[in-house]
Amino acid sequence: MKLDELQKKLLAAAKANPPADRVPLAFEKRVLANLAAQSVPDVSALWARALWRAVIPCVAVTLVLAAFSFVPANNAEVTGDEDLSQVFEQTLLASSEQLEETW
Repeated sequence: MKLDELQKKLLAAAKANPPADRVPLAFEKRVLANLAAQSVPDVSALWARALWRAVIPCVAVTLVLAAFSFVPANNAEVTGDEDLSQVFEQTLLASSEQLEETW
């Protein structure tokens, strides 16, 4: 709700109900001053804070995955003297070799 609309509604409600003896002096002014003093949350600051909090988990996941990528795989097909690029190329071209055999 916008502050101007709220202020108009509060003033209309105050005019409809005359102040009684139990209401402190200048109570309406204090309430309206408190409403005007409230700031609008900055959306970009909220996003920045959330992204900075996400940095630590992202770096941790990156480090774990980087360490995992350097661990040698214990594959029966890949031996120590074979290059990973050669194994990848053979795997990639295996489907094309099968197509040539069927034609």
